[in-house]
Amino acid sequence: MFTGIIETTGIVKDLAQDGTNLHLRIETAMASNLHIDQSVAHNGVCLTVVEIKDDTFVVTAIEETLLRTNLNQIKKGDLINLERCMPATGRYDGHMVQGHVDDIATCTQIENRDGSWLFTFEIKRTEYNALMVEKGSICVNGISLTIAKTTGSFFTVAIIPYTYEHTNLQHLTVGNYVNIEFDIIGKYVQKMLAARSIV
Repeated sequence: MFTGIIETTGIVKDLAQDGTNLHLRIETAMASNLHIDQSVAHNGVCLTVVEIKDDTFVVTAIEETLLRTNLNQIKKGDLINLERCMPATGRYDGHMVQGHVDDIATCTQIENRDGSWLFTFEIKRTEYNALMVEKGSICVNGISLTIAKTTGSFFTVAIIPYTYEHTNLQHLTVGNYVNIEFDIIGKYVQKMLAARSIV
């Protein structure tokens, strides 16, 4: 379980294709604090650490992960958001995030508001429209954010300077894809209501 509060970023130092799998070597100061088998969120995607060497670590994204997330477009040199799973004694500074990406979204607009930024995204799958609630939580590239506005398949989030400067949102441009995880509580409610309507 994660909270969507990004601890740090890492640089993709190497990518290695292995059949349908993709091995990513990430360089980060956090590497020395990791251990093998640990879960780490990468742009919101939960992956398992399989190797640690000096200031780098390796994780493997399998075919299912690559099909559902923006990791299939990752390039050497890209900046990636990182968060270790939350300890049982920790605080939820963000919201409950599983690291299980539901959809990808396209950045359609970036507006500099002279002290903050407004990012607008369009999700791919319209069946998720009902899960986007104004003032509700959403996870974008692993970042716990609050929806400022939503219309149909579009939603807008407001970004404070700290988040902009300490995540890869600073490198995002219109047309880029981001990973989206919707609020787990909303997904359970939607599932239960759908089941009730069938009965």
